[in-house]
Amino acid sequence: MNLIDQLDATVFTAFGQDVIWSDMLGNVAGLAALALGWRRSLLTWPVQVLSGLILITAYASAELSGGVGKQLLVVTVALWGWWQWGRGRDGSADGHVTVRFATWRERAALAGGAAVGTLAVGGLFTAYPDLSWNPWPDAYIFVGTLVAMVAQARGLVEFWFAWLLVDLVGVPLAFDSGLAFSAFVYLVYLVLVLWGLRDWWLRSRSAVPGPAWEGAAA
Repeated sequence: MNLIDQLDATVFTAFGQDVIWSDMLGNVAGLAALALGWRRSLLTWPVQVLSGLILITAYASAELSGGVGKQLLVVTVALWGWWQWGRGRDGSADGHVTVRFATWRERAALAGGAAVGTLAVGGLFTAYPDLSWNPWPDAYIFVGTLVAMVAQARGLVEFWFAWLLVDLVGVPLAFDSGLAFSAFVYLVYLVLVLWGLRDWWLRSRSAVPGPAWEGAAA
């Protein structure tokens, strides 16, 4: 049995679902990436890339081309975020990225991007049903995840609000769809989001205004 076959093998059955290695490891890596983001560690990005690559294997094994495409985009954004944080580390006294609240202009850009992106992706998923089994909620979660990652890459506290909005739809949707294991993962994400939001909020109050890369990235 090669590595790909091992990743596609069932680990256990939980809540009536067969959980395969790639799905479990990808979600665990995603949780680790979020926890590292809370700690403002540069490692959050390579771990997010690893999570995406593992989940690509899970979706490919299930012949879900839409899922593969989404994870490829997530990996691309994670690589950009990795580059962004690599440039901004010197802005913090403890060697981590300085965090701050977004300006109103940035908030408008994030909200507008989320709205337009959700409409575009939802329309795409509706036109091509094979890409998603539940087009509009799936589009909302997917685009919300990308918006959260972009905000995280910029060191914005709003990153956590974006994740919170994703979880508020993801948890009930997973339960309603009978995906209790996925819902459990979303619940763990929710706990990490609330803790991370508190930490970044407090740190932003004592941070130097603006991230180290703001001028270069504008």
